[in-house]
Amino acid sequence: MSEHLEDIAIAMVAEGQGILAADESTGTIEKRFDSINTKNTEANRQAYREMLFRSKNAMENYISGVIMFEETLHQKAADGTPFVELIKEAGAVPGIKVDMGAKPLAGYPGETVTEGLDGLRERLQAYHAAGARFAKWRAVINISHHSPRAGSIKANAHALARYAALCQEAGIVPIVEPEVQMDGESATHDLSRCADVSAHVLKSVFSELKDARVNLEGMILKPNMVVPATNCTDQACVEEVAETTMRVLMDQVPASVPGITFLSGGQSDIAATAHLNAMNAMYDTPWKLTFSYGRALQASALKAWQGKAENITAASDAFAHRAKMNGLATLGKWNKELEQS
Repeated sequence: MSEHLEDIAIAMVAEGQGILAADESTGTIEKRFDSINTKNTEANRQAYREMLFRSKNAMENYISGVIMFEETLHQKAADGTPFVELIKEAGAVPGIKVDMGAKPLAGYPGETVTEGLDGLRERLQAYHAAGARFAKWRAVINISHHSPRAGSIKANAHALARYAALCQEAGIVPIVEPEVQMDGESATHDLSRCADVSAHVLKSVFSELKDARVNLEGMILKPNMVVPATNCTDQACVEEVAETTMRVLMDQVPASVPGITFLSGGQSDIAATAHLNAMNAMYDTPWKLTFSYGRALQASALKAWQGKAENITAASDAFAHRAKMNGLATLGKWNKELEQS
């Protein structure tokens, strides 16, 4: 595969495919394993990820890239094959989560900024040597009656831009992920409020990316869909979410960005698929619209696996089904009846 950033970015948004976010931190995957009464050991994490990466149907047909946690980047399958090689053999691009998480932002009570820039240049060089060809950095924007404030949006946008520039310097495609969360402390915002905040965040992000001289053709955007808070009394239909999300993106995202890989952000499996499908069915866009889902791709597989080797085939089939449904959604060809197959 070409080592040009632009070519890697295009491969990451290949037709009918999307990105598997398997980058849960050790703490996050513990919560996932707790839900199936499985111990959070390195061996179990390795076995679970191997089940996903060896799901031939899903990986070869519907997955264009995999975001890994640092531990996973260096792990091997039971037969000694490095996970990076398993992913590449399936035709997908190996990627790595590089941020150190959202921390409280001084002077902005209740708001956060993502940390991890210190030493990032050297880490990126090591990740590239280990086989990673793209990276991910997530900024977390919460909506409340007083937030987000302009200063916290700018701080997160600036960090995203510095990260993106360092990635490109290292020959790594940055996934730029500004997530306006659908949930948060006492979040009750409606669709319109989420649209306003999402637009403001994206405007700030692309301003900072320009100032940092980031090559937009060699990056991928991973935004939230514009949805009301879970606790909002006025929920939106699938078409409203699609229309509002597309309006925000059309206004704020330059056409030179090759692809937009949505995060699921707490939506149910089916809702995340339905919203993606509606956008692709209803609109022609200058960028590919696809998925970069974690829980919305893995939840059914995790439930089927239950931490048991004898359930690997069933878990792999569950993962392949969700991957296929989302692959169809990237083409605007999904419908609810297909979920019964």
